[in-house]
Amino acid sequence: MSYVKQCLAVAVVVLATQPAFAHPSEFHSPSKPIASSTTNETAAVRGVLGKYQAAVEHLDAAGTARLFTADSTIFESGGVEGNYANYLAHHLTPELAGFKSFRFSNYKVDVRFEGPIALATESYRYRIETKKGEIAERLGVATSALKKVGGQWKIISMHNSARKPKGS
Repeated sequence: MSYVKQCLAVAVVVLATQPAFAHPSEFHSPSKPIASSTTNETAAVRGVLGKYQAAVEHLDAAGTARLFTADSTIFESGGVEGNYANYLAHHLTPELAGFKSFRFSNYKVDVRFEGPIALATESYRYRIETKKGEIAERLGVATSALKKVGGQWKIISMHNSARKPKGS
């Protein structure tokens, strides 16, 4: 499926799951105040993203598949990587095996909810040192769409890109 078609598919899913004129109270338990419910859900989404980030920093992606839906789609720096299982097997795991270290800094995340979908935008710097001693420093951004599956937030789409900082 082309990149444009995949983006349209994500947009259709998001729009199709939106009630036409829903009141915010329809998206949370009536027993919890809106602010408390939103705060808890935001923390849960941040937790999923944090677990993924920690796995990358530990150079060990074992167990990260549980953070993604089986039909997830991963986009990275202009490429379509397929679902997370494909990305994990053919991209992430081999790449991490060649690194001595991977560190994030200046990490920021914003989370907003569009009906049952959480949209997260992350910005960060990262520094990679390969086992051969090569250093790469980059500015990165990621946008992820998450939905609840079995009561747990899972990533259904992730798009990340990076560039060299100015002056590098």
